[in-house]
Amino acid sequence: MAALQAIVAGDAAAFEQLCAMLMSSQNEQRSQAEAVFAELKQHPDACAQQLVRTLRTSPSLEARALCAVLLRKVLTRDDASIWPGMSAPAKQAVKSEMLACIKEEQQRGVTKKVCDCVSELAAGIIEDQGWPELLPFIFQCVQSGEPRLMESALLIFAALARYVMGVLTQYMGTLHGLLQQCLGHNVSDVRLAAMKATCVFISELESAEERDKFQAILPALLACIGRALNEGDETAAQEAIEMFIEIAEAHPRFLRKQLPEVVGAMLQIAESDQLEEGVRCLAAEFLVTLCEAREKAPGMMRKLPQFADRLFKCLVMFLLDVEDDQQWHAAEDEKHEHEGEGELFDFGQECLDRIALSLGANTVAAAAGALLPVLMADGDWKKRHAALITIAQIAEGCVKVFLKQTDALTTLCLQGVADAHPKVRWASCQALGQLSTDLGPDLQEEQHAKILPAVMGLMDDFANPRVQAHACAAVVNFAEASDQDTIAPYLDALIGKLLALLQRGRRNVQEAALTAIAAVADTAEEYFIKYYDSCMPLMTSILTHASGKEMQLLRAKALECVSLVGLAVGKERFGNDAKGVMQYMQQVQAAGIDNDDPLSSYMLQAGARICKTLGQDFLPYMPLVMPPLLAAAQLKPDVVVSDNLDGEEEEDDDGETETFIVGGKRVSLHTSVLDEKATACNMICCYADELKEGFYPYVEQVTQIMVPLLKFYFNEDVRASAAQALPEMLRSASLAAQKGMGPDEAYVRNMLGFVWGPLLDAIPKEPDMEILVNLLEAADEIIDIVDGPKMLAVEQLAALFAKFAGVLEEYEERRAERMQRMQSEDFDAEEQEQIEEEHESETELLDALGSCITTALRLYGDAALPLVEGLMPAVSKLLEKGRFPEERRVAICVMDDVLEHSPAGGAKYAPQVLPLLLQGCADRDTNVRQCSVYGLGCAAQHRSEGFAPHAAAAVQAVLALIQAPDARSDDNELCFDNAVSALGKILEHQPGAIDAGAGSLFVAQLPLKADGVEARVVHKQLLGFIQRSDPRILGDNNANLPKIVEVFVKVLAKGDKLVDADVSKQMAALLKQMQAALPAEVFQGFVASLKPKQQQRLQEVLSA
Repeated sequence: MAALQAIVAGDAAAFEQLCAMLMSSQNEQRSQAEAVFAELKQHPDACAQQLVRTLRTSPSLEARALCAVLLRKVLTRDDASIWPGMSAPAKQAVKSEMLACIKEEQQRGVTKKVCDCVSELAAGIIEDQGWPELLPFIFQCVQSGEPRLMESALLIFAALARYVMGVLTQYMGTLHGLLQQCLGHNVSDVRLAAMKATCVFISELESAEERDKFQAILPALLACIGRALNEGDETAAQEAIEMFIEIAEAHPRFLRKQLPEVVGAMLQIAESDQLEEGVRCLAAEFLVTLCEAREKAPGMMRKLPQFADRLFKCLVMFLLDVEDDQQWHAAEDEKHEHEGEGELFDFGQECLDRIALSLGANTVAAAAGALLPVLMADGDWKKRHAALITIAQIAEGCVKVFLKQTDALTTLCLQGVADAHPKVRWASCQALGQLSTDLGPDLQEEQHAKILPAVMGLMDDFANPRVQAHACAAVVNFAEASDQDTIAPYLDALIGKLLALLQRGRRNVQEAALTAIAAVADTAEEYFIKYYDSCMPLMTSILTHASGKEMQLLRAKALECVSLVGLAVGKERFGNDAKGVMQYMQQVQAAGIDNDDPLSSYMLQAGARICKTLGQDFLPYMPLVMPPLLAAAQLKPDVVVSDNLDGEEEEDDDGETETFIVGGKRVSLHTSVLDEKATACNMICCYADELKEGFYPYVEQVTQIMVPLLKFYFNEDVRASAAQALPEMLRSASLAAQKGMGPDEAYVRNMLGFVWGPLLDAIPKEPDMEILVNLLEAADEIIDIVDGPKMLAVEQLAALFAKFAGVLEEYEERRAERMQRMQSEDFDAEEQEQIEEEHESETELLDALGSCITTALRLYGDAALPLVEGLMPAVSKLLEKGRFPEERRVAICVMDDVLEHSPAGGAKYAPQVLPLLLQGCADRDTNVRQCSVYGLGCAAQHRSEGFAPHAAAAVQAVLALIQAPDARSDDNELCFDNAVSALGKILEHQPGAIDAGAGSLFVAQLPLKADGVEARVVHKQLLGFIQRSDPRILGDNNANLPKIVEVFVKVLAKGDKLVDADVSKQMAALLKQMQAALPAEVFQGFVASLKPKQQQRLQEVLSA
């Protein structure tokens, strides 16, 4: 490479030529230049010297700018920086020349790039005294009075504060004065740079005391924004507001002392329709960011008088930035669905959603209640449209209040349904659909008679296909959160309307109608059989006859609809048509599918639904569906990593790209690939769950795919499916081994060894709470599937319990943070509710962990006791004063399991545990009472010695729960069933502890219905008492016999819901004997009290 040799030798012209080639628009020339430059970096001194020389001397502005960027890149950004390989003189020359460049370069753009380079290089070397000249230089510049140098120095201060704040803290006293002075400078660029430096200092300083020293500067910061706006420099104003947003994110409480002034100024900006949209949006973003700062400043914004109402109205007014665009009406696909919507409209929607979640339901619903009815009565269609869009946007955050206002909300939306303007009618569908999702199923149960007829009426609006399509979408939302009995009375009319749209509607309407039919069928289930013959031919006709690229989505929707209708009506009705659908999928797959054809992803899901419908009859089709699923599950994420040197945003590809910054690099992910991968992983789980041992041929390959995906941090759904898949694979292999279908026990054991370690490794690294729960549930299932110690050694179980310790430790840390928020001076009732909601999500984690402990004790018994004892300090914390009821419940459940499943543990801990259980029986929380009384039953059954000293108190506690006035209320019925179960156990195992008359009390409470598990236990126990002719149960002169017969009748009439199959047979035989001892009319009276289906079940049992 002659050019390289010349450059290394110091040829300035050769390097200038290389720079020109690096900027060439011709790819080949640019690629050659990049190769030469890559080689040049192997000569660090020469590379740096050429870059600095060109930066300092080239007459070409473009070349100087390029060299500033490249210098920053090779010194600080490349994975292999050239700085360590440079000689000391070369390093000193680079540092000196860059400072000289800052002083002498006249082009501001080049200077800023050099400042970036200086800042990043200094960040790596200044703490080790690697650049002693730098700080004196920038202090000199900021005090020079020359605006260009002042701006450069302030930008470097800002960057250093972000990278190496410790170096600057000793100069804070001087810096306060300098920054205050620069914030009042006549030149806008200086003011803006001073503001940037100040805001970075405030954001990065860890000490609240140090931050508060900047309080005096806050009015000057606000003045900068006002001055920029008064001068018409909205770009500068936007940059300044962005810096305020940074403070709001980092330290919202810093603003508290001057909150009315700061918020008032930002509200004025956001409300001003004289300003550009961009600056108004940023002012609103600042305010919404403060609302969202719940962890650092809980309740602060709600305490500000009139703030919530003003912000809410401002954001609703943003929604007026909408026009009635003809392209919106004419569009047949999603391409123009947002035509007519301006920047403010989009941002207003987003912010309304955010403030509903952050300010809370009470605050936002109150603001909405005052404003929205007024807007709905306004003559301007845009205001009526805005009101309905607002309802849709805030519904999720206002659920708890809106659930009490379903009638008023429905009435408001129905005004929109009857509106003269089509866009308002469309918005009414949007609102009704979102309310159906967020308030379901309550809204559906209470308002179906108003909502469904109104929405069906909109389906007749053939002049406005957009409205028709959105009415279908509202039906989808309504159906998804409804039950079959609610929707059943409307099916005739609804299916008739949807079929009419399918035959006469425009393409987007047909697509929406298919989705609606699918959703309705999914909810209606067997009620849909009546409409099967009307719907299926139309849908299959679309599959085979709708051709062309523009029909791709319609075909995909038809396939989705066919599969959901098939699932709804069942195998008997759909079986024959299913074969034709599978043949269609086979033909499509053989012919090949375009990459952009949605049919491929819809086929993945349709196959899984048809499998669920056909069950084992689907096995012949597995070779058809599995290859594309396995291929999709193995898709690699489409990741693009680039240097983010200037922070320039790249174009988002139709919303299908996620972009974020990691370590100074811009990382872009194509979400469509991730979505397809996630769908495939989920569908694989569906097949395995349905087919059980029939899935065995794919177990090994799927397991090898899924195990690495436990740490696929690009997508939560993929990780969730991987966690779900592992127990499914083990179950399939285990069942196949039991049935002699190929694998043996050794195979299952090896497979367990393959998945167990990675599963445990994933637990402490999982960042998402829901998926952490999935991982614990997977471990729980696996222990159960392999029958505990039969295949999983205690040492392997101990490794899982070691992870539990870390999970509990992190749980306590998060809990402590929540408790700390409760100490804030602005903490209020709304924030208390938020804390409780967060805690509820954490409860799922505790429940999953508790379930694992239960399974371990149940299967390992005393062998698991040392592992449980290792967790006892953490579990005991959950019983401390001030803990949430859910925490106490989980801790008591662990104690119950020790009593029930560990003889050694029960003997050791019963004296300590029983007083806790007695205390728990009087707890205010019904769930705590339930698990406490369950524990008393366990102690009575398994721990006689430990139970005896507490027997009298235990009996008193059990009877109190059974005889409480509201014992059988909906809230208390589970507790009641467990109390009756405990009474039965005391009667059976501790007869001396209780009066014989308690037997009649026991019988009088039966049958149990709420807790299926305890119902089975108690009804089996009752059978045993009767078989042994226990006089306490039969009563004096068999006085309880009629009641016992009634219990048997009601239990048997419920099929397998309240009794196991073997017990059912014995109970039926005994019932026949007892029937003869009763007058016929008494027995028939019991039977007559049953529902027809229950009478039929009883007859089947008795005649068996």
